[in-house]
Amino acid sequence: MGCGKIRNGKEKEMNKCKSGDIKDEKTLSELLGEKQKHLFTRKRIFFFISLVIIAIVIYTNFFIPKPPSPSKNFRKGRIFKGLIKVKISATGNLKPTKTVDVGSELSGIISEVLVQENDTVKKGQILARLDLSKLNDAVTKSRASLGVANAQVILSRATLKEARKKLDRYKKLSEISGGKTPSKLEIDTATADLERAKANLLSSNSNVIQAKANLKSDETNLQKATIVSPINGVVMKRSVEPGQTVAAAFQVTVLFKIAQDLTEMELYLDVDEADVGRIKSGQNATFTVDAYPSRVYSGKILRVGLSAEEKDGVVYYPTIITVKNDDLSLRPGMTGMADIITISDAQALLVPNEALRFSPSGPDQFRGKPSPGGCLISKLVPHPPGGPPKKMMNTNPEGSGVWILDDDNRPRRIPIKTDVTDGINTRIIDSSLKEGTEIILGMEF
Repeated sequence: MGCGKIRNGKEKEMNKCKSGDIKDEKTLSELLGEKQKHLFTRKRIFFFISLVIIAIVIYTNFFIPKPPSPSKNFRKGRIFKGLIKVKISATGNLKPTKTVDVGSELSGIISEVLVQENDTVKKGQILARLDLSKLNDAVTKSRASLGVANAQVILSRATLKEARKKLDRYKKLSEISGGKTPSKLEIDTATADLERAKANLLSSNSNVIQAKANLKSDETNLQKATIVSPINGVVMKRSVEPGQTVAAAFQVTVLFKIAQDLTEMELYLDVDEADVGRIKSGQNATFTVDAYPSRVYSGKILRVGLSAEEKDGVVYYPTIITVKNDDLSLRPGMTGMADIITISDAQALLVPNEALRFSPSGPDQFRGKPSPGGCLISKLVPHPPGGPPKKMMNTNPEGSGVWILDDDNRPRRIPIKTDVTDGINTRIIDSSLKEGTEIILGMEF
């Protein structure tokens, strides 16, 4: 076996091994291996201790809040009086105050069109004409029919007059003859002829009335074949060309769209349901359009709709703003981005919003007490779910409040009541603080 195994230490190996050289070599290898193993273990321990020290340094410098100097590191501001404007935003499109669709009640072929888009027109001005051939023929026929009806009236009157005279003669002759002549049958026949003559006259008169009505209807159609503007305004759209056939059998065909007056327009807005409770008729509004981004237009709310409209799952209420457009820079269809001023107070008591957001992270540090949380090593242990202790959170369970420095240069919280904000300042409605009171806005870094 030689020196194959070593079980009981160095002395036992010396007794069993005959060769001293082999013994010395194996013993030296084992000693070197043990030294390397211990050296590796020490390096791991040193590396771990180094990591812990680095973590402690990083945590101490970056995560443990340092107590600020009560008199040097605060940014300060003041409560002041000023103007606050609260507004809501909405988007909509411009429309004329009144738009009229001009069409044709008649079917036919357009013979001429006399206006173009953007033309200014007056009430009664001719816009277009239909082909008048058939309409003129219809008027001619109606006039002829009226003439026939008038002639029939004259004939009926003559027949009536003749029948009346004949009956009168029979009656006188019967009186003279004592009823012997003419016979009763002849008298009855004459009487019937008189009644028939009266009926014919009434029928002829009715035919005259009907013929007059037909003539008037045809003349009206002839007039409607000339399409005129019903209002003073501007032609916004022209939908017809000469030679085009107009078919108005079931509905009126729209040929022109005329806006009454473009110097006054309306902006139709979609106001979100969350904001509709803050707007009402008469409130001021401003808006801009993409065509003139640097120009601000003004207007007033004319009407807030009661019925809602839904678009993409969002509920809106249509709101109309009246707009002056004396220079005609605004055009129908433009998109307006409007701001509706809901509150405007020029003498409001205001506090900067950053003062309301400020809160010292550790209140006990200003009273000379140690910060809660145990020793430094315990801070390295992860907290349970729910985050850090609540005392370290910037919460204001008492509502809105600001911080001031007391006589000992220690921060002290003063509760206040606020209502509206413009994003920069907030209006104070109830507080013991007065205008000019110095407050803490934040920390200086």
